This record gives sequence, C-alpha cells and structure tokens, in this order.
Amino acid sequence: MNEYSAVTLPSLDHAGIAVVGLGYVGLPLALAFAREFDVLGFDLDPGRIDALQRGEDATGETGQEDAPWLAKLRLSTDAKALAGNDVYIVAVPTPVTRHKWPDLSPLVTASESVGRVLRPGNVVVFESTVYPGATEEVCIPVLERTSGLVFNRDFFVGYSPERINPGDHTRRLPDIVKVTSGSTPEAAAFVDALYRRIVRAGTHLAPDIRTAEAAKAIENTQRDVNIALMNEFAGMFARLGMDTEAVLEAAGTKWNFLPFRPGLVGGHCIGVDPYYLIHKAQEAGYHPELVMAARRINDGMASHVVARLLRAMAKARISAVGARVLVMGVTFKENCPDLRNSQVAGVIAELRDCHAQVDAYDPWVDAVQCQAECGIEPIVQPEPGHYDAVLIAVAHRQFRELGADGIRALLKPGGIVFDVKYLLPREAVEARL
Repeated sequence: MNEYSAVTLPSLDHAGIAVVGLGYVGLPLALAFAREFDVLGFDLDPGRIDALQRGEDATGETGQEDAPWLAKLRLSTDAKALAGNDVYIVAVPTPVTRHKWPDLSPLVTASESVGRVLRPGNVVVFESTVYPGATEEVCIPVLERTSGLVFNRDFFVGYSPERINPGDHTRRLPDIVKVTSGSTPEAAAFVDALYRRIVRAGTHLAPDIRTAEAAKAIENTQRDVNIALMNEFAGMFARLGMDTEAVLEAAGTKWNFLPFRPGLVGGHCIGVDPYYLIHKAQEAGYHPELVMAARRINDGMASHVVARLLRAMAKARISAVGARVLVMGVTFKENCPDLRNSQVAGVIAELRDCHAQVDAYDPWVDAVQCQAECGIEPIVQPEPGHYDAVLIAVAHRQFRELGADGIRALLKPGGIVFDVKYLLPREAVEARL
C-alpha cells in the first residue's frame, strides 16, 4: 500500500466494470472487457441503448464476433445503475467550442455521475482525450466533491488514452499498444494489469497521468502538422502548375520520406486534439507557433478545395452559378459512418454560397443523422449524366468500385471530376488536390 491510501484496490479477478459512454471508444472497450468481466455499459442516449439492445451498432465498429458479448452487456441510461461497480471507465467525447476552446462539459457531467456512486476502494479510469493536467485539475475535484471521498485515500484514478481508429478493422482495440497510468504506483499497476487482460499487443505504463495525457495529445498533433505540410505543398504546387501526387511519389522513393498526403482534416482526433494542447501551452505562457499554424492551414482546407474546384470549372467554361455539383462522401474518412467535424460540410456550404446546386452522396451515412449533425440531406443515388462537376471528397470503397468510368458516367458532356483523395488515375480527372 502507498503512504496515502487507507483502502485496498479491487480484486482484478472479480472486478465489476462500468463503461461510461458507448460511442466509438466506449463500446469496443465494453465488449472487450465483457469477455472477462461483468460489465455495465452506460450512455445518456436512449436511442443508442435501444439500438444496442437490438444488437445494432450505428458506428460500424462491431462485427458478428462481438454479438455474444454485446448480448452479455448490461446496458442502461439510468445513472443509478452505475452503483456497485469497482472500476469506472469514462469514455465520453471531449469536443471544442466554436471558438476552438476545450469543452470539458461532457467529462464533468460523467465525473459527477460516477462521483455520486463512488465508494471506497473504487478506481476511475479516464480515456477521453484532454490536455496534460485535466484529469487532476478538473475530474478529480469533481469526483471528490460529489462523492465526499478523498482522492488517493478512498479512491484511485487512472488515465489510459483511447487509440481507436474508426473504420479500421485490421487494427482494433486488442491490436494497439495501450498507454496506461495511475495516481499511485499501486493504482498504476492495477490499471496496467487490467488493460493487459484485453490488449494482446501489450501496454506501456507511463510514469504519471500527465505524461499519458500529453502522449495522446501529441500523437494526433504530430499527424496534424505533417498533413498541414502536405496541404501547403499542394497549394504551392497548384500555383506552379504541378501534380502534387507525382511529386510526393517521387519523394517517397527515399526510405525516410513520410507517406502523408494532403486533404481535408476532420474527425474527433486530428482536428480537435491540437486545440487541447494549444490551450494548456498558452495557459503556461508558451505559444506553440507550428501547431497553431498547422491548425490554421488544415482548418482552411475546405475553402482551398472550393477555390480549386471553381478554378477547374472556370477552365472548362462552367459557371458556378446554377451548376449541378455532386460531392461524393460526407464522412470525415473512408469506409466509416463517422461525421464528427467533417470538413465536407464546409465545402458544400461554400459551394452553395456560390449558388451552385449541390447534391451530397454518401452510402455510409444515416440520412437523419447527417441532416441533424451537418445540415446536409444526402441523396439516395446520383443520376447518370446529371452533373457539371463531381468532387470526390472521401475515398469510400463503393466509389473505388465505381471506377473512373462509373464516376465519369455521372457527368454531363464537358463536365469535370475533381479528385481530392487521389482515388482515380491522373488521366481520368481534370483536377486533383
């Protein structure tokens, strides 16, 4: 036992686990733990719980092999049902506000729900992406206030950042090394042992919670910076009349050239996590200029894509006013129904501001959800020979299967294809990013 604690940690073999938040992160976690433990899955959305009870997962992150474990899960929207567990794993969203400030309200609400049922000896593990220090500065005070218990004497805390890659069915939760941490050496060992039970790729025990928090933040910030560099290259080569992909392919023949590509940056990780790091750095008096510049470049890519498309249309003598434009793909990445922070919505909005008639087509999205989250009503199927321009915004497999002939069949005579994702061969399109 450490010098602070007055209670013992739970028995790992008999721990009851509650997972708070059953989205892209929480549901795979709950299912993995259900293979070895008694697990309660908690979510505030009744529709989500109803669908899971029917065996339906709108995120597409589960498969047939998960069906027995989904049936085994106890599911609830009632916070009182959280009571009586030993370990609480919080996996709720951590978005940003419209001003790009961290929005920790879902995390605070989840911490309050857990705090109300917390009892001596419990362990609370946070998976939500935050800035370094958020767990100790924000979450733990909420747990203490709502529970009346004392941190590191009556209860313990861990942090294990999520590494779920939506739409990736080759690298799933058990296949990705898990970073773990804990508020005391004993708590850290417990959390690490807990995750080793479900992650066959192994774990990495960080020296403290802040290190684990920072590791998650810089994982995605590094990708953001690299993609921003590619986007800057794309803008540069467009001005020079050069093919960006051809340049990148040539440079990629060197062994240490990183295989990043330009594009629209969305989702709940790359487009959000850097803002958490920026917030904490600025609070400490440090201004991360490269990180902030990368965010400005990537946040401006919707406007850049629209400008490039309009230029390509003008070269083909197609007026934007009244032009029929098909945008193929609305989600933030291929082969995935995830709409979070998709920049495609911004592309469509700007095209409509130019008085183009825009249809959005995405076989992966739920039409009701797309309307609610993005303000976009997707069409069921595009009409052949109907469009002045086709913009390939997302590289879904269905679009790849259509091929150049299938996509070009959607165009009117003289129409153009602008390929943001390098889905088609260079000779099959009029413009690429």
